[in-house]
Amino acid sequence: MVGSLLGTEVQRVEDPDLLRGRGTYIGNLSVEGLLHIGFVRSHVAHAEIAGIDTSAAASAPGVVGAYSAADLRLPVPAPFVEVNPQVARPPLATDRVRFVGEPVAVIVGESAAAVADALELVDVDYRELPVVSDLERALDDDAERQFPELGSNIAAGYRDRAGDSVLDGADVVVRARIENQRVAVVPLEGNAVAVEPGGPDEDHDITVHVSTQMPHGVRGGLAEAFGFDADRVRVISPHVGGGFGGKAGAIPEHVVAVGLALKLGRPVRWVEGRSENMQGMPHGRGQVQYAELGLRRDGEIVGMRCRVVGDCGAYAGFGGSLALGPTRTMAQAVYDIPKISYDGIASLTNTTPVGAFRGAGRPEAAAMVERMMDLAAAELEMDPVALRRKNFLVPDSFPYRTLTGATYDSGEYSVPFDEALRLAGYEELRAEQARRLAAGEQRLLGIGVSAYVEITGGGAGEYAEVEVHSEGARIRVGTSAHGQGHATAFAMIVNDALGIPLESIEFVQSDTAEVPRGGGTGGSRSLQIGGSAVREAGAKVLQRAKEIAASRLEANVDDIEVTDGGELGVAGVPSATVAWADLVEAAAGQGERLAANVDFAPDGATFPFGGHVSVVEVDVETGYVTPLRHIAVDDCGRVLNPMLVRGQQHGGAAQGIAQALWEQVTFDADGNPETATLADYTIPSAAELPFFEASNTETLTPLNPLGAKGIGESATVGSTPAVQNAVVDALKHLGVRHVDMPTTPERVWRAIREGSSATYWQEPPAAFASLPARSDDTPDEEEAVV
Repeated sequence: MVGSLLGTEVQRVEDPDLLRGRGTYIGNLSVEGLLHIGFVRSHVAHAEIAGIDTSAAASAPGVVGAYSAADLRLPVPAPFVEVNPQVARPPLATDRVRFVGEPVAVIVGESAAAVADALELVDVDYRELPVVSDLERALDDDAERQFPELGSNIAAGYRDRAGDSVLDGADVVVRARIENQRVAVVPLEGNAVAVEPGGPDEDHDITVHVSTQMPHGVRGGLAEAFGFDADRVRVISPHVGGGFGGKAGAIPEHVVAVGLALKLGRPVRWVEGRSENMQGMPHGRGQVQYAELGLRRDGEIVGMRCRVVGDCGAYAGFGGSLALGPTRTMAQAVYDIPKISYDGIASLTNTTPVGAFRGAGRPEAAAMVERMMDLAAAELEMDPVALRRKNFLVPDSFPYRTLTGATYDSGEYSVPFDEALRLAGYEELRAEQARRLAAGEQRLLGIGVSAYVEITGGGAGEYAEVEVHSEGARIRVGTSAHGQGHATAFAMIVNDALGIPLESIEFVQSDTAEVPRGGGTGGSRSLQIGGSAVREAGAKVLQRAKEIAASRLEANVDDIEVTDGGELGVAGVPSATVAWADLVEAAAGQGERLAANVDFAPDGATFPFGGHVSVVEVDVETGYVTPLRHIAVDDCGRVLNPMLVRGQQHGGAAQGIAQALWEQVTFDADGNPETATLADYTIPSAAELPFFEASNTETLTPLNPLGAKGIGESATVGSTPAVQNAVVDALKHLGVRHVDMPTTPERVWRAIREGSSATYWQEPPAAFASLPARSDDTPDEEEAVV
């Protein structure tokens, strides 16, 4: 067939429904007899619960019931990732609350308004306990224990045996304490769930409509918690208004909703409010990194030592363990680092649990290493570009096994890096920077660069089915799209294989009754794994269709091909063709569907990479930073649809730049959230962001048949350190060497005032010294992708 769509700009087929208001979300589901749920949430960060009085709420108009944990006796759901089995989180708080926003009771009513009024009538008797809201202070010997039986606030941790010996032989060692601040996920749609009870005479015991990235994962979690057979639980995800890592697994509120639907025998729904979302949905990032980089005078890296604390928040949120997994896995970055020692701690605090956020541990690694490279360049008085080029891993070394256990599949790190510099006009920017400085201008130019590699895909495989029917084709996949363009990308793959027009290809996802299994979306896995499954299923359908066509056309199977008209025909005989509808009919006559399904397992994780350049303007009088340009050249292997890739680059860069300049979740000393609304949490609008100059290089991976790597998180990984480096670069003539994120006007102003007198290092917490030594069975790269 002539004229493949692969590699071309194809408009998204899923957008018309969204643009014309035909999208369906949990909040607008119409279910007969629906009850509404609201949660009473703790207003204190740490306390024993002496009593809960729900009687006034239960008797309020329009209220069906008001319940505490003791009333419902719900099962404890398995966490999405278990950090420590001793710190299980109940669906509703039992004897103690551990963060502001933790649910302690639930109200069920005939209307959302009745529920909202009744929430105010629940009386909870709290006996407040000391609070630890800082991830480092939580490691002090005298810090209040979140779980006294643990004996400390360390949920998990290890140390490498090498310690500071990895710096032996260095002429120069640069050191810094780096904050990778906690951020909120802020999806447009928060968590939401609607549960319909079923029964033994129905197809399912429960049907759960839920806004999630992983419908089959929710099904498995709820089935396990309530003791159902998995096939008796149906999970449906309609349109999902964003996930970014925050909607993974069965969460406590899901369990409460299921328990209430079963108890009352009526459908129930909970839709999270914005303040609830800011306090209750797991936050992202939340690391403090103590990094030391040793180099020779000529810029050659000798070794690196890292001691990293990850904030679990309450109940050992798995985001704290990202410091032990993906951040360590990607700590070698794009460089030839001969020796690495890495220690990690997952720290418990009385704050909102921490989970995954776009990149999940990989942006944190890149930010740490790229800051250290700029610090080293300043110390050695080298151009940061030259220092990076000197230490890049070379193409001949791939596949490359890193010291931290990753096997980089393919890469040529200088190519996108150099292209980003070319597009930016690096030398011209340096000249303009010097001109402004010489002229004594108030608004100075900063140029920041970053080079990164990240890990995507890997882990379990993915399910896909391709079926041809009389009116076109149908794709069923186990991945779950919420804005990425899966329907378009997978339809392009089927079109390429079978010649069926995009408009005739139906896309089915996110319904466990329609799709038997699937891993959902996470770790930028969908195209490289789900797409490869679609490709292989399509190839099987084509092979069976060729066999039928060969019989009909009295030709050899090897001579059958897809024609330009989207039929099957005999090569070299234009008149000998058969339509897909006829092939479907012929297959049905033989008692079969013209369909095939595949469980595709990749040969390993893939490692996208790239180079970013940020150009910012810094007002040295006020400290205000204005991003002027952002150039992203990301290599995600084979590009099937440049428009979809560019959209992911834009979204990733927006979130990465926002972390560098504006966003941060904070708590006061008593654990009270200070950024619990969008009036306090400074998420940017389009007006604050520059135009993105995004392009790509293509270095194919040998690990899947598409040659594709992930792109969903790459720009988030590369953008943040480039912007942070740019801010510091604008101030380097003043002796400024580091500004922690977010680089707010106040922080920049203070850095300017302190100049070269500032210190960026302090000794890490003493708790690192007593950690158990790392063993050889610590999780490898396949378990590091979230």
